[in-house]
Amino acid sequence: MMQNRNEKCWCGSGQKYKKCHMEFDEKIKEYELKGHIVPDRYIIKTPMEIDKIKESAVVNTGVLDYVSQNIKAGMSTEDIDKLVYKYTTENGAIPAPLNYEGFPKSCCTSLNNEVCHGIPDENIILKDGDIINVDVSTIKDGYFSDASRMFIIGETTEEARKLVEVTKECLEIGIAQVKPWGHIGDIGAAIQEYAEERGYSVVTMFGGHGIGNEFHEEPFVSHVGRRDTGMLMVPGMVFTIEPMINTGRPQVYVDKKNGWTSYTMDGSLSAQWEHQILVTEDGCEIISF
Repeated sequence: MMQNRNEKCWCGSGQKYKKCHMEFDEKIKEYELKGHIVPDRYIIKTPMEIDKIKESAVVNTGVLDYVSQNIKAGMSTEDIDKLVYKYTTENGAIPAPLNYEGFPKSCCTSLNNEVCHGIPDENIILKDGDIINVDVSTIKDGYFSDASRMFIIGETTEEARKLVEVTKECLEIGIAQVKPWGHIGDIGAAIQEYAEERGYSVVTMFGGHGIGNEFHEEPFVSHVGRRDTGMLMVPGMVFTIEPMINTGRPQVYVDKKNGWTSYTMDGSLSAQWEHQILVTEDGCEIISF
């Protein structure tokens, strides 16, 4: 919604609208009139919101660094969860997954053929050869951050090692597509092309998402797609890119008992890497990784 040109800008800069975001809003309106899907203003973060999201992201990245320093064979996934809770709370923040829609733990630990949303458990013990995704999300002062990393426990198979490597490359390929006035579909198209050319499949049931003021916001970021489709990316948008790549087929199912953990339908290995991205005036910035 346009505002009076002489009023203070909606972004909180203190400048008059005509000197700040008026030209920006008019450009978005032009794209909308041409039939493009454009972001609502709520999705576009103000400078103050970006600063607060980045503060949350510092803790979130610190959590993953802490896990990286301590993860090893013989520990349980519950032990990982305790590390996450300890670091997060000691740094003045809250683990976002804890009690989110009933999720019982502070992070997700997804092992081998688990695609995502694995629930930490004292009976699940890491052993040499395992690959595991640790997905952490943080609330600090009401603002959200989110990222995940893959870890290889000890020595693993060439198949597993290559999957982890290619999945990270898929993430990097996706991030390379993020630029202002491009389209969300460019991300998925690039990831799908890269993965499938190398003989892997891309999970379509889950994707990235807007984040910042809430845990999950628009837009949905698919990891498959067509270029020049989907929502317009504009400076101030914050979202995750988190491709889930399988060695086998892309189909997955969710555990009926716990209602959360998803597995590959064919039992094949799965890997995921996730970064949180800010769209900037000239490209993008990785703010949690």
